Amino acid sequence: MGSASSTVVKAKATYQPLGSVWDGEDAELLENVLSFYPRTTPKRILDATVNGGRFWSGSKRPVIGLDIEIQHRPDIVADNVRMPFRGEAFDVVVYDPPHIPNQGKDNEKDFNTRFGLVLRSPKENGYTFSHTYPPFATEAYRVLKPEGILLCKIADYVHHHRYNWAHLDFIQAATQVGFRACDCIIKIRKGPIIDPRWKIAHHTRRQHCYWLVFRKSPKCE
Repeated sequence: MGSASSTVVKAKATYQPLGSVWDGEDAELLENVLSFYPRTTPKRILDATVNGGRFWSGSKRPVIGLDIEIQHRPDIVADNVRMPFRGEAFDVVVYDPPHIPNQGKDNEKDFNTRFGLVLRSPKENGYTFSHTYPPFATEAYRVLKPEGILLCKIADYVHHHRYNWAHLDFIQAATQVGFRACDCIIKIRKGPIIDPRWKIAHHTRRQHCYWLVFRKSPKCE
């Protein structure tokens, strides 16, 4: 009896809930998230925007990387709004859409090389990528198993003197196709873009982004 009691006490003492603010690397955060949210250990993970695969540095997770750009050498070359997978094929889907369309030039950093910020959005789409969220969310819902997890890294930004609430646009797109929005982690960014052409700023610098957590379920817990 005493042994069982001490085991319970030990379990309570070692439990560490995940904090809502993260000041560190995405790879480490993802490992924590994948240990925290899924109901069972994920057997198949899809990174739908794998790019150079920096999220999975040192990871032993079973990840399939998909990207539309062949130069990144993903496992699967395909568009994430028309994914070549059967329904309910994955336990987790990870999504990192372009954060800053038509970004300015930062003299200190090459964001294009580091983060793949090479796409541009025309005026017809409001200089945003929000039009890509609904078709992706539909596909993510299709390929996820019931109770599966969708993780999205996304950042708000300012363009043409207008604040773009990208994280709200994505939440709306995901919930409209059936996902339950379950959590939000604020990730600190140490290097927001600072364009030398900006003489006067009318908005605060975007020194954070979000990791949004969704579940293919009517409830989160």
